[in-house]
Amino acid sequence: MVTSDWENELGSDGRISCVAAFHQSPITSHQSPFAKGRIVNPCHIVDLGLIGYAEAYALQKRVVAARKAGAIEDVLLLCEHPHVITLGRNGKRENLLASEPVLRQKGVEFHATNRGGDITYHGPGQLVGYPILNLGAIRRDVVWYVRMLEEAMIRATAEFGIVADRVEGKTGIWVGGGGNEEKLAAIGVHISRWVTSHGFAYNVSTDLRYFDLIVPCGIADCKATSLEKLLGRRVEVEEVAPRIAKHLGELFALEMKETSKTELFDKLEHAEQAVAVSA
Repeated sequence: MVTSDWENELGSDGRISCVAAFHQSPITSHQSPFAKGRIVNPCHIVDLGLIGYAEAYALQKRVVAARKAGAIEDVLLLCEHPHVITLGRNGKRENLLASEPVLRQKGVEFHATNRGGDITYHGPGQLVGYPILNLGAIRRDVVWYVRMLEEAMIRATAEFGIVADRVEGKTGIWVGGGGNEEKLAAIGVHISRWVTSHGFAYNVSTDLRYFDLIVPCGIADCKATSLEKLLGRRVEVEEVAPRIAKHLGELFALEMKETSKTELFDKLEHAEQAVAVSA
């Protein structure tokens, strides 16, 4: 049984850290367990555009609270962030290589978070996805959930003619091999009472020089790449976002519905009012 204070994180080092014991199903496949075409629940895709990290984090918390209360359906928040470095709950501050004056000079914010994983960079040209899903209605398996996030991005990348894959012992998706893998997308999640938050960051046209400010994901010699670099042409985030959303819907058996920010805020206000009245 999962208690109300149960929490779990899985980040880019491939390790799980958790508070309270839980039973986890063995993983026998990276495929969705659902029959093709079966739809379990709707999921609202909300494009937030370019949004500050703190603002997006505050919105995540509102959506998570509403989802835990059963007052809102599953939501996928998609966005880009201005330059920001985030540190996971179990991350090491020494993996931040730049001093505060250097960060200020470059216009880079720094935020500690409650997600899994170590340290990472977000910035313009990087697609950030925050799936806020009730895994209790999908599959109560944390590692499987992360593998499905990877699978969605692997499939979306393949649509551009690029082969991406997993690296044993690490999360995210990688290109290349033979010990020279480069990271195309990172994952760091937080799960509480089987409701997910945080998510993935996929480098579309990211300025990769900003990764020099950190030890990416706390992995020495980890090199980042981008879809734009791999293809040798300009790529817009708008080309990638619908592909990843489509594959997430297929893998989690969700009916993906585009929803405006205004509609989301209206849903949240109604949900919060309903929760306040029932309290």
